[in-house]
Amino acid sequence: MRFLKKLFKFLTITSVILLILGFSLYGYSRVSSKLEIKNANNISLYDKDGALFFVGNGTSKWIGLKDISKHLIDATISTEDKNFYNHFGFDIFRIIKAGWVNITSGKTKQGASTISQQYVKNLFLDFDKTWERKWNELWLTLNVETHYSKDEILEGYLNTINYGHGMYGIENASQFYFNKSAADLTLAEASILVGIPKSPSNYSPIVNYDLAKERQYMVLSGMVKNGYITEDEKNEAYNTSLTIIGKKNNINLSTLMYYQDAVFKELEKIDNIPTSFLDTGGLKIYTSLDLNAQTILEEKINKNLAKNAEIQVNSVMMDPETGRIIALVGGRDYSISQYNRAISSKRQVGSVMKPILYYAALENGFTSSTCFTSEETTFTFSNNSSYSPKNAGEVYGNKPISMAAAIAYSDNVYAVKTHMFLGEDALVNMSHRLGIYSDMAEVPSLALGTSEMNIMELIGAYGSFANLGYKVSPHVIVKIEDNNGNVLYEADEVKELVLNPSLVYILNNLLTSTYDSTFVDYNYPTILGIASKLSRKYAIKSGTTATDSLTVGYNPNVVLAVWAGYDEGKNITTGEFMYTKNIWADTIEAYLNGTNEAWYEMPSNVVGVLVDPISGVPVQNSSKKKKVLYYLKGTEPSNNQAVFDEIK
Repeated sequence: MRFLKKLFKFLTITSVILLILGFSLYGYSRVSSKLEIKNANNISLYDKDGALFFVGNGTSKWIGLKDISKHLIDATISTEDKNFYNHFGFDIFRIIKAGWVNITSGKTKQGASTISQQYVKNLFLDFDKTWERKWNELWLTLNVETHYSKDEILEGYLNTINYGHGMYGIENASQFYFNKSAADLTLAEASILVGIPKSPSNYSPIVNYDLAKERQYMVLSGMVKNGYITEDEKNEAYNTSLTIIGKKNNINLSTLMYYQDAVFKELEKIDNIPTSFLDTGGLKIYTSLDLNAQTILEEKINKNLAKNAEIQVNSVMMDPETGRIIALVGGRDYSISQYNRAISSKRQVGSVMKPILYYAALENGFTSSTCFTSEETTFTFSNNSSYSPKNAGEVYGNKPISMAAAIAYSDNVYAVKTHMFLGEDALVNMSHRLGIYSDMAEVPSLALGTSEMNIMELIGAYGSFANLGYKVSPHVIVKIEDNNGNVLYEADEVKELVLNPSLVYILNNLLTSTYDSTFVDYNYPTILGIASKLSRKYAIKSGTTATDSLTVGYNPNVVLAVWAGYDEGKNITTGEFMYTKNIWADTIEAYLNGTNEAWYEMPSNVVGVLVDPISGVPVQNSSKKKKVLYYLKGTEPSNNQAVFDEIK
């Protein structure tokens, strides 16, 4: 009894608070400015060639309610919101019912959004499940309900809803699927269209006709139940043979929405574009998307990953000259997982951190021939702690090896010795110079990529290498216009020189050692396994941890980064470590196919010397093992090359 009294008291207080809040919001919405909805947020996205690839939240073919088939209107209300004309934007009884069904079933089976709520979400909101978004939805729905009639709201909804294949609005959909005006839709045609918005990728009659018919039957059955049609009319409509005119969208990519997400994420950061888009009257966003590159990237991911494999992937392709992102994949299939790993996740990067370290070393007097001994090493510190890095497979040369060899084998001991020689702050400072701002601890293991960062940070840093020392900011938005063609924003693509171009040239050539059979000795170059796939010169580095696999590489034309791993942090198996290497090679080769080979012109203050690639010592042309390595003039090695003092 005491519990029931407390429960009654709680419910009473809660109800009073909700009533006060509701009346307050209603009053505020009455006196607040009227939102412009007819053409609000008509957002169009264009690729690098100016071709439209996405239209969201609006349509240019706006038609009045009187020009829409009554069958379509009745079917929509019956299916989406049968009490539409009787509520104030929220259907309380539907909310209670949906809540009860979902609680008792243990899963989300029913939604309770009204047509007004859906319309507001389509116009003004993203789909993040946050309390801020829910609050905005509440206020915006009340604003629309108080300032517009039900017919106006329904008209707007039908002109903005997604009917699949890029068709937003009923007139666009009607013309696309049936080559007729929305006013002329039959009951059979209307009921098939009304079934699509619940899941456009599944219920499109072009994608899956049988599933679309199952959905149509549910729509028609609901119309019978709600008194709009008779049982005989339902059966006649369902049994009517339909001719679908629409053609399958040429852009049939399961990963394209990840790129679109990246666009909207970047849009939020642009100060002079209102994040709500409430008063814009439309935006034209010109992106750097290369549909050919996006298609190739998705194809090569699907080729190399088993369809039923749980492992995930993300990848970014960038033009190093401008920083424009030409392709982006945030997961294997957007319809299955909307989590965009390319823009949202941070993972350990492993040995792809080492080129940043080695550039810092080159700035501090190291050369391609600088040697440290590759051997089991324990570093001891003043606080009596110690650190013992291990090479992959615990393979050691047990002899001095050059920086070139250390890069080829991804020798961990060499990397940590370099890191300690320079000072633990050197790598952090160099990373910041290249645009990596994720937290990094100044510890010995940082040289092995134990800190987490986002792939966009990483590709930006590598972009400075690909651009011979010039830093650019990775971005997907090139320009934004309003519907009248006024330019609201243009990306700043000014390049900033942050590295020494001559030293970058040397590093870029060192990074070709990773697939060069000349380095086969006591160990093998780390990505020798994909050498046969490469038709031209690239700078490439792979990196692995127990849970992550990365391959990043470039030439003057493009930078490509590929990550693979499990969202829950499960260990990667031995065979899975090759995924990123093969995806990388297959993608970049297909993308550059038919183009002229490009590499970097040697600076005048750089000289090439024929050396033994393992020891870095000059050799004769007749020597069995030889390789041209590059040096600043005056730093090239002699036969009595010095080895740096060992650090332990």
